Amino acid sequence: MERRTLALFAALPLALAACQPPAAERYEERNDPPAPESFASEPQASPDAQGAVWAPSQTPLRLLYGIPGQQPFAAIACEMEEETPSLRVTRFVRADEGAQALMAMVGNGHKERFAVDAIDNGRAFLWEGTIPLASEKLDVLTGLRRVELTIPGAGTLALNASDAPRNLIESCRLAARKQSPDPEEPAE
Repeated sequence: MERRTLALFAALPLALAACQPPAAERYEERNDPPAPESFASEPQASPDAQGAVWAPSQTPLRLLYGIPGQQPFAAIACEMEEETPSLRVTRFVRADEGAQALMAMVGNGHKERFAVDAIDNGRAFLWEGTIPLASEKLDVLTGLRRVELTIPGAGTLALNASDAPRNLIESCRLAARKQSPDPEEPAE
């Protein structure tokens, strides 16, 4: 009896090794890591915005934010051509093609999030998003205190206190009201 039991136990590992369930076949192939080009780029450091200011650009109803004499960090601009007038926010920092994120703005008693996409400007992909001018979320930019703008992987940009964004937003809203006919006014 001992020999048969011993022979059975000796043959058992061979039998188990020969028996592979279908789920185990090619297991390594199913867990291949993604191709390197599908990984996100390395996170970028937050810029030092000490001394950065809002300044008008050559384009009407557009402000650039940065340190005078250097590349700008960000821009805000009115967009009136669309059905819904909006404020376009651009963060001049490299983005991965096809990337999407939520940009957070915290300041002036507000915490807001806005969708941004990687947009090709002809030289590079940059973070851009639009916010309807009628949105109360824009109040984050209309106060007189500092605002922190954060995009995952693009760092946090300190927007120093200024009344320039508020003035631009008010000008955009006024221009949008003048552009669209008032439904209460009688037609001539």
